Amino acid sequence: MFVLESKTLAVLFCIVTMLCWGSWANAQKLTGRQWRFELFYWDYVFGVLLMALIFAFTLGSFGSGGRPFLEDWQQASWANIGSALAGGAIFNLANILLVAGIAVAGMAVAFPVGIGTALVLGVVVNYVAEPKGQIVLLFSGVALITAAIILDAIAYGRIPGQTRRGVARGLVIAVLCGLLMSFFYRFVAAAMPKPEPAEFLNMPPGKLSPYTAMVCFAVGVLASQILFNVSKFVSWATADPPPPIDYLQGSFRDHLWGIVGGMVWAVGMTFSIIAMGVAGPAISYGLGQGATMVAAAWGVFIWREFRESSPGTANILAAMFVAYLAGLALLVAAMV
Repeated sequence: MFVLESKTLAVLFCIVTMLCWGSWANAQKLTGRQWRFELFYWDYVFGVLLMALIFAFTLGSFGSGGRPFLEDWQQASWANIGSALAGGAIFNLANILLVAGIAVAGMAVAFPVGIGTALVLGVVVNYVAEPKGQIVLLFSGVALITAAIILDAIAYGRIPGQTRRGVARGLVIAVLCGLLMSFFYRFVAAAMPKPEPAEFLNMPPGKLSPYTAMVCFAVGVLASQILFNVSKFVSWATADPPPPIDYLQGSFRDHLWGIVGGMVWAVGMTFSIIAMGVAGPAISYGLGQGATMVAAAWGVFIWREFRESSPGTANILAAMFVAYLAGLALLVAAMV
């Protein structure tokens, strides 16, 4: 399998993660206007699994390091497989809550609170489990990225039409999302070797390679999606879900963009856990969750979401990007 050993490449892989995690939702904007997010999300889940399998049978099966995918799958312990599956289920539950929070309280409240909580707590959780990286630089970077996320929320709040209805309930849902989102990565990392290149080159018995872990993660996402729909949890979270039959009425374009969105997100996740062997889980996760600012950049420069915002919003956005880039630089420096 392909094993990453270079710090420079690890940084590039983490940046790709950030770009992918901050860009996949654009696929939803490219579907038909009547195509509901809940229907898009099914194709997104299929896309995550498809991309995980593509990586498993390409980068995960060729090369002199580690174990090829099928061999790795056959020797994996059930405890590690279960840990990666649980990571997928936790991530999916957190993502559903994020969607619910946005539906109830709007993007300006739910996304910064949910992902901001996930970023801060997730870095802490992953650092405590595997203390790799310079702690002062690491948490200084996290503080700056958190400040950027808060500025993003303030900027979104200045867009006409934002409402305070349901903010309290939306805040609770967003915090729950952040708590769950901060733990999913830890479950996946726990199924893999310690974050050292030598451990990835000579895989310990029972542990999963990044490619096998990603397949198990994706299966966990799909299995939990079925469970949450059967148990009507999705109905509670999204308040007014479309009937399942509507999924069959989507156009080729609708389904295609959903699958593409899932594949883009999966590229980011796979690159993140590949880079973890060099960067460590706290830095890999922290850099990836900077995706909030990537999403904001799409909104500012491509979708022009702030064109009708109040005067002075441009200054807030500028401060947001400066804080974000400074935080990103500190996270990279923490790895050196």
